[in-house]
Amino acid sequence: MTQMTGPPAHLEAVGLALGYDGREVITNLDVQIPTGSFTVIVGPNACGKSTLLRGLARLSRPGAGGVLLEGRDIHTLPSREVARRLGLLPQTATTPEGLTVGELVRRGRFPHQSLLARWTREDERAVADAMAATHVSDLAQRPIDELSGGQRQRAWIAMTLAQETPLLLLDEPTTFLDIAHQIELLDLVAQLRSGGRTVVAVLHELNHAARYASHLIAMRDGQIVAQGAPADIVDATLVEEVFGLPCRVIPDPDDGTPIVLPRGRTVRA
Repeated sequence: MTQMTGPPAHLEAVGLALGYDGREVITNLDVQIPTGSFTVIVGPNACGKSTLLRGLARLSRPGAGGVLLEGRDIHTLPSREVARRLGLLPQTATTPEGLTVGELVRRGRFPHQSLLARWTREDERAVADAMAATHVSDLAQRPIDELSGGQRQRAWIAMTLAQETPLLLLDEPTTFLDIAHQIELLDLVAQLRSGGRTVVAVLHELNHAARYASHLIAMRDGQIVAQGAPADIVDATLVEEVFGLPCRVIPDPDDGTPIVLPRGRTVRA
């Protein structure tokens, strides 16, 4: 299991306004990410989920308000300091041609390097742990551009884990993964949280979010509709309000977490 460098990190947004291409997507939004939580952001397409995550990660400069990392404006902090506290898996990532999996994952250690520092045993351990956790160790010598979408996604996740930051932001981390690897990844995130990390993820699969999240944020039209423990907020009314989807919500027979059953049209042969 990968380790964590430093104490837990606190992240919040105050009066946040974000947008792109001259269009405001999020307006006057306040949110606090519970420290030590696995927070999942859900909502329909184009509701502002990824825009919010990009703002929290300092990839987008707000039009108003701000993002605070440990009480300080994240845009005033040195980039290396932010990278030691916050790791990001973007929704789309581009890899230089010919880069191998091992070389990509080693890049996760850059925030911990100085100009004169040598590669250390600690760096080697962090890379090996991250690759083992994501099951890409046997792909270390393979060029990224020769991999399947799922293998590539796991390699990028390994690079993010190699940073060993106390805070992880994951934008649609289960993209390209088959169902077995989706569950494997979410189990890994649950383990990271139990080890003290704070994780924020955007997920499309509501049932995965309800099962794994300790804190759920439901968004629509750039605003937070509801937030809290999944068992406290996920019901048929919320799902229809956020997604426009008539459904039933029942407890999972194993752990009691909410399961959403869409009320689609029944088709019989």
